[in-house]
Amino acid sequence: MGHCCQLAALITLVAFRLVALAEDPIRGMQIEAEIDGVAAWGHWGDQPERYVSWSNHSNRLIPVYTFGVGLTDVGGANSPYRSEERLRSLYGRLPEETVDPRADYFDQTDVYRLQMMAADKGKRRIVLFVFDGLDWETTRAAAIASSGAVTYDEGRGDVFGFQTYRGVATDFGWCVTSPANDGTRFDVDAQAVRNPGGKTPGGYDSQLGGGTPWDRRANARYLMGRDRDRPHAVTDSAASATSLCSGRKTYNDAINVDPAGEPVEPIAVTLQNRGYAVGVVTSVPISHATPACAYANNVTRDDYQDLSRDLLGQPSVARRTALRPGLDVLLGAGFGVQAEADAQQGQNYESGNKYLAPSTLRAVDATHGGRYHVVQRTAGRHGDELLAEAAAAAIAAGRPLFGFFGVAEGHLPFQTACGDFNPIGSRVEVNEPEPLRKKYAAIRPYTPADIDENPTLADMTRAALDVLAARGSFWLMVEAGDVDWASHANNIDTAIGAVKSGDAAFWAVVKWVEQHGGWKDTAVIVTADHGHMFVLDDAEVFASRSRGAPTAVK
Repeated sequence: MGHCCQLAALITLVAFRLVALAEDPIRGMQIEAEIDGVAAWGHWGDQPERYVSWSNHSNRLIPVYTFGVGLTDVGGANSPYRSEERLRSLYGRLPEETVDPRADYFDQTDVYRLQMMAADKGKRRIVLFVFDGLDWETTRAAAIASSGAVTYDEGRGDVFGFQTYRGVATDFGWCVTSPANDGTRFDVDAQAVRNPGGKTPGGYDSQLGGGTPWDRRANARYLMGRDRDRPHAVTDSAASATSLCSGRKTYNDAINVDPAGEPVEPIAVTLQNRGYAVGVVTSVPISHATPACAYANNVTRDDYQDLSRDLLGQPSVARRTALRPGLDVLLGAGFGVQAEADAQQGQNYESGNKYLAPSTLRAVDATHGGRYHVVQRTAGRHGDELLAEAAAAAIAAGRPLFGFFGVAEGHLPFQTACGDFNPIGSRVEVNEPEPLRKKYAAIRPYTPADIDENPTLADMTRAALDVLAARGSFWLMVEAGDVDWASHANNIDTAIGAVKSGDAAFWAVVKWVEQHGGWKDTAVIVTADHGHMFVLDDAEVFASRSRGAPTAVK
């Protein structure tokens, strides 16, 4: 390339960056960091000189916010991490350097215990709110971007609704997410585990991982599972959601089976047997690991169609007989994702939708003799209105509700920090620099129909609450799954947007509770299944660069 062409390209690049930063500061910062390969304000992974050196999960301690229920019974002196005996029971062995006599943190399985204790104490409305992939560091970055200021550097935080709401007694703590093991092999058709114990055992060394989520001594390589001296397994969403929903540590990829592959009963089934209505709302595919763990069993998280069969009360490879009724509400995404074949799903995979077999949809649909009032994304209809009508119809008919939405990638549209639906790469702009064009060439832009024809997570949450409440006492899982997708993509703009859209759904829960009898019989737990590895190197720089971003949704 000649000097004149190089100069023109440089001028174009500089102009693009300046315009991007002026129009949308957080989006501009993400673009700038990707072009430069480094950012003064932060990075992903364990190499500050590189903006991205890690795109997977971490074993960071995860915040837990509770409303209407406290943490005294699980944290501090009651932490399982202070007891060798309890750790052996949790992990099936005593993990190396995991006993900590001073531990204030508890275990992720204790979140299951908190839900069961709430039910045992007579709480009639229990909501488990899961921000998939959200750790303390990413939450703080989102809070700074939303407020334009560094308002806290430890503790609970003071920006989002799940941090600030005080309409009921609330508590705050943090938990360990490490699984029983990683590297377990399994046979999906036989529903059998081939090597119980796996390759890498779980555990948590607070001297390396930190005693709090904001501990600056924490060793990133350890938390990423890359410390050769202490290679504790890093959790995936299936093992962690099994902990949240069944109170059992297990291997990565497992959906409510123990380390030997034996099924364990998830909380939604337990409570349904006690007379509770049970439901799941998610912004990602309905049978992804976290929503699947509410009700299903399987040796692998990748058997999506069978997991949907479980969720909807149909025969599956894991449950051919003794069928359960199915969830009373299932609202989520996956609509439009087609696959002719999928070897990971075993011999009973049906060509068609990757997450929902055509025969399953027909079997559950009330118009074909099934139990469910079914609503799907419909051309020309606003998703929020369509879902509200379906919820009203399900209540009137006394039917369970199944709603299936999403875009071609399998999720609801990703919101960004400024509140729009224009993540980097979702549309290639005429003057977009070549490096970004190449990286995002495969990303399909959202169409106006994508935005209009899908409800938001908050819309789905309100609909689920109405339908479940009409059936009596209830348990509901709400998953803001797009935090995880954004973090895997190392995109701080969509990560912040995901926190905001999740917080809007939290406010939907709060307002619904306040309008329907208050908090006396209600318990809400807000947490995550695991963290990622975003590091905010300079909070003040991040705040000054991001000023002008909208405040948190309330």
